[in-house]
Amino acid sequence: MEIEVTVPSVGESITEALLVQWFKSDGEPVEKGDPLFLIETDKITLEVEAEADGILHIRSQEGQNVAIGAVVAEIRAESASPAVAKEPSEAKASESQQESSTPAPDAPDVQRPEGGDLAPSVRRLAAREQVDLTQVRGTGPGNRVTKGDVLLHLESRDALPPEPPPAAQAASQSTDTDPEAVTRETMSPIRSRIADRLLEARQNTAMLTTFNEIDMSRTMEMRNRFKEAFQQKHQVSLGFMSFFTKACVEALKEFPQVNAFVEGKDIVHHHYYHIGVAIGSGKGLVVPVIRHADKLGFAGIEQAIQDYVTKIKENRISLSDMEGGTFTISNGGVYGSLLSTPILNTPQSGILGMHKIEKRPVVVDDEIVIRPMMYVALSYDHRIIDGREAVSFLKRIKACIENPERLILEV
Repeated sequence: MEIEVTVPSVGESITEALLVQWFKSDGEPVEKGDPLFLIETDKITLEVEAEADGILHIRSQEGQNVAIGAVVAEIRAESASPAVAKEPSEAKASESQQESSTPAPDAPDVQRPEGGDLAPSVRRLAAREQVDLTQVRGTGPGNRVTKGDVLLHLESRDALPPEPPPAAQAASQSTDTDPEAVTRETMSPIRSRIADRLLEARQNTAMLTTFNEIDMSRTMEMRNRFKEAFQQKHQVSLGFMSFFTKACVEALKEFPQVNAFVEGKDIVHHHYYHIGVAIGSGKGLVVPVIRHADKLGFAGIEQAIQDYVTKIKENRISLSDMEGGTFTISNGGVYGSLLSTPILNTPQSGILGMHKIEKRPVVVDDEIVIRPMMYVALSYDHRIIDGREAVSFLKRIKACIENPERLILEV
């Protein structure tokens, strides 16, 4: 029996995807739930899992553009791994014989069983982290590789400086021999879409940016005082993003024009608060949306952000996760940015840019003191937001962060 492996639908407007990577080789045994391949569109990246056990036969290769619904492989269930088909007594005898003939764990030429004898959790972890299991020393029965062995291998691998990919090595060698050498690569679908969206924002909006600075002393003091108790109770870290999300919601309630956008000759007002949070990834910047942020507490906001970070790392972020935002927050401070002008995430009319916290001399009560300060920037669509509203909106955020008790009391 053959089961077709197809490219799943990831949105009504998307008709094709780039097949980025196969996690399995042609002819390799797979189990239901194993990650098979990675696709990328102009909006998302997505891992596709096996729907049944069997032997994988690949039709489409990495780097090809494939249509939504196209068959890229088959899983032949009748050709399942012989290790699975053994009678229990035969498998046990084979295992016993293998254990007695296997060299000691510290021998340099340890022979491990085929991938079919590994636990599914081990194979999934190895596929996700791109680990070559032949390079992992097994400590389980019969020198089998355990999940702990893979994690230990990852720790030791991450401690080493990463090797550049072959293309980068070739480019480096080329530039060493030719001082005017150039390399060319095709934009990924996501990077191409990002470029189009940024250009659209510049051409189709009357974008302007206003700036302010925030004394982070009291928010930092509150965070430091409660972060351990917060972590223990909610099992998630307390970051600055939840403070700024709550502050933005309060400002949006006071200045609803910032929560609206232009559609043709109309202004569409939103009576809900879906806050997009810009998160960097290896593929580019993605902006998942925290829905109804006004109804969430600090823990709910931090948990939503953490869930999205995990999804992005595991290539599980979906198109629905990034749709419907009414306002966006971007934190360039995590990369060391001191000041920038964020570009609107169209069709939204406002985006807040957070930046690096830096100790600076400031005047407080006619005295010069050292305070942890952050520059903030609000880019807005001047077609529907006046300068007075934009400046007042940013001042409201400043007041909430400098006096975080306001966020608790909603004053």
